[in-house]
This record gives sequence, C-alpha cells and structure tokens, in this order.
Amino acid sequence: MSDTENIDLLVIGGGINGAGIARDASGRGLSVMLCEMNDFGSATSSASSKLIHGGLRYLEHYEFSLVRKSLIERERLLASAPHIIWPLRFVLPHHSKLRPAWLIRLGLFLYDHMGGRKLLPPTSKVRLQSDPRGTPLKDHFKLGFEYSDCWVDDARMVILLVMDAVSKGAKALKGWKCVSASRASGLWTAELEDHEGLRRTVKAKAIVNASGSWAADIANQLAGNETKHKKTHKLRLVKGSHIVLPKLYDGDHAYTFQEADGRIIFAIPYENDFTLVGTTDVAFKGDPASPSTSDDEKAYLCKAISGYLKQNVSPDQVIWHYSGIRPLVDDGEEDASQVTRDYILAVDSDHREAPLLSVFGGKITTFRKLAEQAMADLSPWFPDLPDAWTEHALLPGGDMKGLDHMHYQDLLANDFPWVDASQLARYIRQFGSRTYDLLAGCKSADDLGKHLGADLYELELKYLQDNEWATSAEDVIWRRTKLGLRLSETEQQTISDWFQRQP
Repeated sequence: MSDTENIDLLVIGGGINGAGIARDASGRGLSVMLCEMNDFGSATSSASSKLIHGGLRYLEHYEFSLVRKSLIERERLLASAPHIIWPLRFVLPHHSKLRPAWLIRLGLFLYDHMGGRKLLPPTSKVRLQSDPRGTPLKDHFKLGFEYSDCWVDDARMVILLVMDAVSKGAKALKGWKCVSASRASGLWTAELEDHEGLRRTVKAKAIVNASGSWAADIANQLAGNETKHKKTHKLRLVKGSHIVLPKLYDGDHAYTFQEADGRIIFAIPYENDFTLVGTTDVAFKGDPASPSTSDDEKAYLCKAISGYLKQNVSPDQVIWHYSGIRPLVDDGEEDASQVTRDYILAVDSDHREAPLLSVFGGKITTFRKLAEQAMADLSPWFPDLPDAWTEHALLPGGDMKGLDHMHYQDLLANDFPWVDASQLARYIRQFGSRTYDLLAGCKSADDLGKHLGADLYELELKYLQDNEWATSAEDVIWRRTKLGLRLSETEQQTISDWFQRQP
C-alpha cells in the first residue's frame, strides 16, 4: 500500500488502554487509527484476574486516590456493559495470625464508602461455622467478611472497545506493527508493517504509545535524541499467573485469601464448572510476548488455597493456566506485590511539535478514566476537541433493557426457543443484546451451521470473523470465548482448519 493516510491520532497498542483511548478519541470526532501487532487484547489485557475492582489491598499501601478512582469506575463500567460485567460477592475469611479483624473492618468500611457505592451491596459479617459459604473452608476459620466487586470478561472488554471505536469512524488494524516514526513540520510520519511484510505510511498529528510492556522501549525509540520528557519513567515488568481447576466449591461467590507474604489470592467461579485461582507477582526479565506459568507458581497457588480449603489442591489438578506481564510504573518498591497499580501519562513534546503520549502502568478498572485524561493531555493540539462523553455510554451489547442476565435470557428464549438454555446464557454473557445480531434470520438449530464442539457452531465463527477480527482458533477459543476449556484437541484443530480455509 503506497498511498499515505492522513489522520489525527495514531494509537499504538490494542490492549485495554489503547482500545479505550481510540474509542474516546473517535467518539469526539478525531480521525483515529489503532494498530496492534497481534490480536486485540492478546497480551496483558486477556491475562488478568478478570475483576473490575477497587483494589482492597491497595489501602494498606495508602493508595487512597487509586482506590477511590477505581471504585467510582467500577460502578460506571458495570452500568456500561452488564453483559460482560456483573456483581460478584467475595468472602474474606479472617486469619487470626495475619491482619487483625479490626483492620479488615476498617478497610472494608473505607472500601464501602470511598467510591460512592450505589449499585452493589455493602460489606457484611459472615459466621463461617453456620453459613454455607464456610462449608468448603477449614474448621478453624470461624469469622469472615463479605464484600462486593465485579467480574469482567477482560478480553471481550477490549474487543467491545475496538468495535465501539470503529463504529465511530476509527480504523482498527490487527496484525500491524509500527516499525518507525519520525516527526517533521508538526506531523508524525509512521511506517506500519503487517505479518507478511506489507507496509503502509501514516501521517498523524499525534501518536499515543499504549503498547503495555513495550511502552518504555517504544517511547525511547520514537522520541530518539529529541526527547522532551521532563522525567524518565521506567517500567517494572511483573508476571502474574493464574491456574484453572475443576470446580472447588458450590455457590456463585468468590473467596479472598490472605497469605503470610502479604499477597492476596482469589478463588473465583469460572465458566460454570471451574475455579480460577490467582495471582502471583514475580519479577520478569524475559520476552514479554511469551510469559509462561512456572511449576513454582502453580505449586504456590495450590498451597495457598489448600491452606484455607478442606479439599487439598495439587498442581496435577490444573486444567489450564495463563500468565501475563503487568507493565507497572517503577516506584522503587522492593516487593513486586507492593508496586503501584496506578498509571502515568507522559507527553513528549512542546506546543510546537506533534506530541507523543506514552502510557505507563495502569489497570483494567481505570482504562476509561485513563482515556479521558489522555484526551485532556492532548487537547492543546486539538483545541476544538468536544467534551468527554464515555461516562454514561454503553458498550456494544450493553443495552439489555435494564434486565439482569436471567430476565434477559427469558426475553431471548421467547424469540429463540430452539436455542439450548445454557448456550443462550453464554451468548448473553458474550454478546449481550447483540445476540440478536448473531442469530438474525435464524429460524431453527439447522441455521447455526456445522457443529464444531461444545456449543460452538459455524455461524458463530463466521460472526466473530466478520465482526470481531477473529482470524484463528486461538482468537475464538481463548479470547472471544473460553471454549478451549471444553473442546478436545481434535475439535480445536477443526476450528483452526476452518480459519485456514477462509479467503
């Protein structure tokens, strides 16, 4: 592609922050291009603990501003995407040898009141010896506390943000890497390259570097010897790993387990039949593109939950595991678990030059607020920029008529009575109101096409290919869905073969 494209904003990095910024900017009328060298959300943004939360343990590190900001965002995001975000109650057993009960009560009181909680229920005390939620726990845990946070399908959140950005005029390039960029005459000229070596040239008034673990390297590469950063921000790469086990307990609640090393381990209901356990905090110095869960991490997580549950858990029970690299702002903390989860936005320019805005750090809960701040920081170069708009905006599929999942499923079941109930429930968790788009024109199960395993049919593959940039089996079974937990190797290969046959 030889023609040069002229745009307002080039966003490098299709994770949660890059997608959020692209969405915000395109919704304000800027011409935006988002480039991601792999799949959208394929790195850190699909390897989280799947939580929209304030960060209860951050209170111990006096990060009150971060916790308050996160708690406020928690309810805004819940309202914006009720299909992929829903309330989750956490039971925190009191461990008498760790944090005292009064300190936990104080922390939970602050947690309840710092963020203007309206949609979620407050903290309550749990008598574990008489409450069913205490049944899976060892008998010496007598007192617990229950509090609220939210579950999120993190990878789908990224996809929905990209979809929303594109609906507002943005261009989304999957599999395209920014290989070089130079600044002249108030514009950036960037060279992009895809996996096959095809190139395209883009001229942009500004660049956002939201490349996560690569942000510091790209900032240095693009700024070169002309850097105007008043302060050099370094990233500290920390690996967080999770394991998936067969369902460990009944109930739709999660557990928060305190560890002697100061860490918090979550046990979370996952995909109906499993339990997700995480996370670790391990200093990382390898290739951020290929982190892996070590045997030591698996053993650590199993030992941690075995210290609380009556059921002993061992690494040989692990069904699946994943790891992600958290690109945290290096604040000098020696312990990786105590490094701040807040973010810094650094603008490399003065008002005479095209700006480079780099995102350092952050967490999934604060992406929307981060995007607003990014646009505020870029506003001197876009003086006619409209006001912020995302606070009350729905994400694609989020218009569920004010109904919860159960009642929305009743609505859909009336229109598609031939769809299996569990399959329809998954569609709602994945597509929300866009389930109607998926099933448009379908009159019977025959219209779903070839059955590929679990509750996956060819119709859904085609929909994901046409609307959500799915180009491989991995895109579908581990990011846009989690059906990899239920599909055999043969079925996964069938899906891979399907994609290879597509033009």
